[in-house]
Amino acid sequence: MKRLVNRLGKAFIRFCLLAMGGWATVAIFYSNLPDLIRPWVAGFFAVGSLLVLFGKYSNRRTRLGFLAAFALVLTWWLLMPPSNNRDWQPDLATLSWADIAGDKINIHNIRNSDYRTETDFTVRHYDKTFDLSKLKGVDLFLVYWGSPKIAHTMMSFNFEGQGNVCFSIETRKEKGEDYSTIKGFFRQYEIIYVVADERDLVRLRTNYREKGKGEDVYLYRLNANPEVARKVFLSYIGKVNRLKEQPQWYNALTDNCTTSILKHTMPHNPDARFDWRLIVNGYVDEMLYERKSIDTYLPFAELKKQSYINPKAQAADKDPAFSQLIRVGLPGKEMK
Repeated sequence: MKRLVNRLGKAFIRFCLLAMGGWATVAIFYSNLPDLIRPWVAGFFAVGSLLVLFGKYSNRRTRLGFLAAFALVLTWWLLMPPSNNRDWQPDLATLSWADIAGDKINIHNIRNSDYRTETDFTVRHYDKTFDLSKLKGVDLFLVYWGSPKIAHTMMSFNFEGQGNVCFSIETRKEKGEDYSTIKGFFRQYEIIYVVADERDLVRLRTNYREKGKGEDVYLYRLNANPEVARKVFLSYIGKVNRLKEQPQWYNALTDNCTTSILKHTMPHNPDARFDWRLIVNGYVDEMLYERKSIDTYLPFAELKKQSYINPKAQAADKDPAFSQLIRVGLPGKEMK
């Protein structure tokens, strides 16, 4: 029995060392080293790791050397600085920020681009002041572009007589750069809070994405406490202001569109606990239904069916009343 335990322990240690070597190899491959040498350095580290961990050179001294090399890679990776100064894609080049004076929130650079296609658009921004005392609704958008297990989430705040302001937490991509889930784990993208009109963020996804067919977008009214809603909105605004001054890395697991929502809501909502569906977030609406955070008058399947807004968004298109039109017949109520 003791021999079995020792063998299992050694196997576990080797597995951990192998996982560390694999992580470091990918981190080097997706690092900020020059393109000509990145693959060579990553390959050298991978081969060297296998030799010292499992080859004829494997012994205590070489494993300690591996740990030292891994520590250097990890330290270097952790010290890689994010930046606000890159050659950004035009729609992500301008950061929003806000002035706060009591209940008056003056948001600068709210995006409202004019789209002809997904890639052909004119970027526009405007400033607008919102009265926090007029906040009457908080809504969640779930956007599906492929697998039903994964969705993009956006939060929208509805101010009575002043319209909606929508937040989309995204990767801030440079010109010519595409999104990669793997790269999203390795400090390849800064995070950006896109603050925009719903005619921009929502219509882009319902009317123009996926070669004009649109992504599948669902809209849910949240059963939010008014005081909690105000605190969450201010939390978003605070993060927007901090990111303008201090950029931050995006992480596909810990700092993405959904886990970031949890960070904004958890301090103010005692029911905002962690759930596996915050990672496999295509099911987050099911989680909210179980917690009665969205309307439960209808069976969940019927609620989801009525929350699908693509036909209404495509019909509304450039109508100034876009936000009102996509909510016609939507289940749920606004805050009192």
